[in-house]
Amino acid sequence: MSSGKILVAQGGGPTAVINQSMVGVVLEARRFRNVTRVYGAMHGVRGIVDEDFIDLTQETSHNLELVGKTPSSALGSTRDKPDMAYCQKIFEVLRAHEIEHFFYIGGNDSSDTVRIVSLEAQKAGYPLRCIHIPKTIDNDLVGNDHTPGFPSAARFVAQAFAGANLDNAALPGVYVGVVMGRHAGFLTAAAALGKKFPDDGPHLIYLPERTFVLEQFLADVKATYERYGRCVIAVSEGIHDASGEAIASLLSSDIERDAHGNVQLSGTGALADLLCDEIKSRLGIKRVRGDTFGYLQRSFIGCVSDVDQREAREVGEKAVQFAMWGERDGSVAIKRTGYYSVDYELVPLESVAGKTRTMEDIFISESGTDVTDAFRLYLRPLLGSGMPDAFRLRPAPVEKILGKK
Repeated sequence: MSSGKILVAQGGGPTAVINQSMVGVVLEARRFRNVTRVYGAMHGVRGIVDEDFIDLTQETSHNLELVGKTPSSALGSTRDKPDMAYCQKIFEVLRAHEIEHFFYIGGNDSSDTVRIVSLEAQKAGYPLRCIHIPKTIDNDLVGNDHTPGFPSAARFVAQAFAGANLDNAALPGVYVGVVMGRHAGFLTAAAALGKKFPDDGPHLIYLPERTFVLEQFLADVKATYERYGRCVIAVSEGIHDASGEAIASLLSSDIERDAHGNVQLSGTGALADLLCDEIKSRLGIKRVRGDTFGYLQRSFIGCVSDVDQREAREVGEKAVQFAMWGERDGSVAIKRTGYYSVDYELVPLESVAGKTRTMEDIFISESGTDVTDAFRLYLRPLLGSGMPDAFRLRPAPVEKILGKK
């Protein structure tokens, strides 16, 4: 006899719209008569193995709607990267609680966790439907036109660089903004959508899809500075040399690494400071400033794309529909169907799990320091309505008197 129990969890880095996906699951699931309980696991897979569940069936629809509009992960998240033994423990807990539908909202690692749990259920002959719901600001999930969370983060990056450009134009110098993205440069590339006039920044954009050469970087900065009298630069945290070594680790002897041995790129201002030091010492430019956007771009409240919110809700709803009406596990994928419209498909977990999408060549300029119009057309509808604009004075010079020659 069916238990009618559902479990939803959130994993990886929070986003501005991940709660919309969770709420989409809960509200859509409560529409099905065979659903008796909708549980939420606190702090992702860690909450599952610890049996730290809350009963979302008892939440009011009104409060769920308010939570859906709130950035970050309402259920909490985790950076645990489950191995086979960990996934087996997850399955044991799901079976003990008679969970029949498991929805995990997350990125690449989360999809792999869902894949392994699905296989464990199949081996045990246990009726568990496992659905991965896409989420990541990096936009690096294979099989998706774009991923919920990315458009809102991209909106923040575009607006932040528009503001940095205005500041830099008022007090000229060199500005370096470092944006998240270890392997994929989509979020850094979004800085280009903050440009309005031909001489606006970012004047230079550096992505992990292209090899970073320090000498060429300095030459680019020098030429841009001489041309405009200033230079605004967008840099991905994941830029690397020809061998794949992170530039941050090459320029500094004091580098932090995470639990998986990866160079700690997010949440540290090391790369921005190191590049600024190179510009100052090698080019002799005095006014050089650097910022690291870090975690600001993930859950910035008040800077959320309405398109992103809508689609994040829909991937949660579609996940439930695929689970209830379908006969297979999978990952929900967003497919673009028109100038701007989308549809949703359920793709095999193995086609997404453990894979990383990077920016296509058609999106990157020949110089490697800018994006193409194809990228601008790709991103613009995702940013949503009401993007702020910047304007300039139209100077009418007054004739000099004392300064006449």
